[in-house]
Amino acid sequence: MVNGKRLLIIIPALNEAASIGDVVGEIRGELPGVDVLVVDDGSTDHTAAVAAAAGARVARLPYNLGVGGAMRLGYRYAHDHDYDVAVQVDADGQHDPRYVPKLVDLLDDYDLVIGARFAGEGEYTVRGPRRWAMGMLSVVLSGLAGATLTDTTSGFRAANRRMIDMFARWYPVEYLGDTVETLVHAARRGYRIQQVPVAMRRRMAGTPSHSPAKAMIYLGRALAVLTLALIRR
Repeated sequence: MVNGKRLLIIIPALNEAASIGDVVGEIRGELPGVDVLVVDDGSTDHTAAVAAAAGARVARLPYNLGVGGAMRLGYRYAHDHDYDVAVQVDADGQHDPRYVPKLVDLLDDYDLVIGARFAGEGEYTVRGPRRWAMGMLSVVLSGLAGATLTDTTSGFRAANRRMIDMFARWYPVEYLGDTVETLVHAARRGYRIQQVPVAMRRRMAGTPSHSPAKAMIYLGRALAVLTLALIRR
């Protein structure tokens, strides 16, 4: 229980054996009694075994579906097992579980709360085309949601029971669908969205891939995803 609510932490994971044990261990240490579900998204390493050894419940997808597919399974699990709150946390250790109670606090007044990297806490920065894309998404989605959303691609999110019920029935698996399209869909249907400033940490393992070419591709994809999300009903 966190703030009187029965809470499930959902961690989508693909080949994160080097970090998932520490991530699960830290969550269980900071939030004792909270259930942790690791959704192994078709990993070819020992992610599932390491997560289970660390004390997490593990659901395994037979092949890689992407973050959207993994989270869809997670929300269905949360719905079927009657959780009040579901919190998405990345498997690489960038999300600090000490912020979880702050996200959950706002769920008394909002349906979906985002842990935002660019809201005045921490030193996380993004430059170039990737930053332009995030800025464009923030402007459009803030207008739709009627709230200032500075980090619409954040994977650190808390959902209340109303939001869990909706995501259990509908959750996109396309690129950026789990971030951009879910916000468009929720805002258009009157769900209340808010953000909480968080400090993002470095990955516990692995190396993020950044290059000017990939940044330009990200910009183009983000624009395409946003356009399609706005067109869809």
